[in-house]
Amino acid sequence: MTETSTTVEFTPERLKIAQEMIARYPAERQKSALLPLLHLAQEQWGWLSPEVMDYIGRMLDIQAIEVYEVATFYTMFHLDPVGKHVIEYCRTGPCCLMGGEEIYDYLKQKLGIQAGETTADQKFTLKEVECLAACGMGPVFQIREKYYMNLTRDKVDEIIAELSR
Repeated sequence: MTETSTTVEFTPERLKIAQEMIARYPAERQKSALLPLLHLAQEQWGWLSPEVMDYIGRMLDIQAIEVYEVATFYTMFHLDPVGKHVIEYCRTGPCCLMGGEEIYDYLKQKLGIQAGETTADQKFTLKEVECLAACGMGPVFQIREKYYMNLTRDKVDEIIAELSR
């Protein structure tokens, strides 16, 4: 999908992968491919627009609302455009008790954005999430599959500097 186009289609390579994902399930159970298809779509477009979710629904022959329900339930899916690096930070009690609020305030100040916003250079998006299941190592945030734990201001500076290169 380009800025000037409203046509949403997987690239030929991804379409082949999508068809293989769908074929793993019996005809009456193809909705089971929804999560992997949403991941594949987000990989291609960077986020899940309503048009992309509608496309996935048509592929699986399910109602668009069924796709929306799943996409809005999981925080790993982005429903708005995001920066190159999405920093998901835990806002639950254990991380806050371990200094999370101070670290997250510092992170917001350093990047000049609030939760749900993206930096002007499109490098970073901040996203509040519920538990990241690393309670004993908080404060913690996640960028893609990598966890950053026992965060301090110095660690935040190092991480942001490295990702800014």
